[in-house]
Amino acid sequence: NGTLPTELGELSNLQALNFQKNSFMGTVPTELGQLTQLYDLSINLNQLNGTVPLELGRLAGLLFLVLDSNSLTG
Repeated sequence: NGTLPTELGELSNLQALNFQKNSFMGTVPTELGQLTQLYDLSINLNQLNGTVPLELGRLAGLLFLVLDSNSLTG
């Protein structure tokens, strides 16, 4: 349990973030939009809620975006 830390946005060289089925709660941090090297963002099968941050649209190299099985909108 817990939330996705906003500090993840400081990991500027991060290429893949896979937190599937970890019981994370809360919202998706807007800071993830700063991860310009990211090509895989898989945070499905959690308990996340709220809207999908518009900042994720900045991730031009994103090839895989997996958000299912949460309570996200947008």
